[in-house]
Amino acid sequence: MKWFNQVGVLVWKDLRVEFRSREIIYTMAFFAVMVVLMFSFGFLREGKQGQMVEPAEVAPGFLFIAVIFAGTLGLSRAFDREREGDTMRGLLLSPVPRSAIIAGKAVAIAVFILTVELLVVPLIWLFFDAPILAAPLTLAVILILTALGFATVGSVFAGILLRSRSRDVLLPIVLYPLVVPLLIAGVKGVAEIVLAGPDAFFWIKFLVFYDVLFAAVALWTFESLVIE
Repeated sequence: MKWFNQVGVLVWKDLRVEFRSREIIYTMAFFAVMVVLMFSFGFLREGKQGQMVEPAEVAPGFLFIAVIFAGTLGLSRAFDREREGDTMRGLLLSPVPRSAIIAGKAVAIAVFILTVELLVVPLIWLFFDAPILAAPLTLAVILILTALGFATVGSVFAGILLRSRSRDVLLPIVLYPLVVPLLIAGVKGVAEIVLAGPDAFFWIKFLVFYDVLFAAVALWTFESLVIE
């Protein structure tokens, strides 16, 4: 329970800082909305073979493209705060387990991503006429699991690259290959909702397995990686 209390304090710290500035949320939301708008207005309805491509069928992919780009932006800015104020050094010197530090950062970033998703999902429903809200509980589970997985993996690499001068370039390069399975599962799961398919639960199980696996790896390796 002490470990969870420490994680909660770290999450509350990040959320309070963001509530005062609203810098990360506004930036992520603006970027995600622009991505959705560009796809909606620039979408070509006719495929290469002359067959009509329904916007609803590609809406899940556009949803997660907007989320991953906005999430990467949020990751970079969230850890830039720790670097600018040199607060990461203070966190590492505090009597708090390193695993609690990375868990707190990951949960806080996941909250930022979920906040953006609350804005993006209605836009996807509106512009692409996709029945994405047909199963709201299933959709919520998929979005939460995807946000947690992305935030967990991203927080580890963002923390490792904190002192690197090329961190903004290196972060997507090292992060995206590892989150590709997560994003594919998220897209497939939402596509099952849009197309009324029967396999949404399978992709939810895959997301749970991915999150548990990478959370264990992150909590186990973060301290040694940060020390290196």
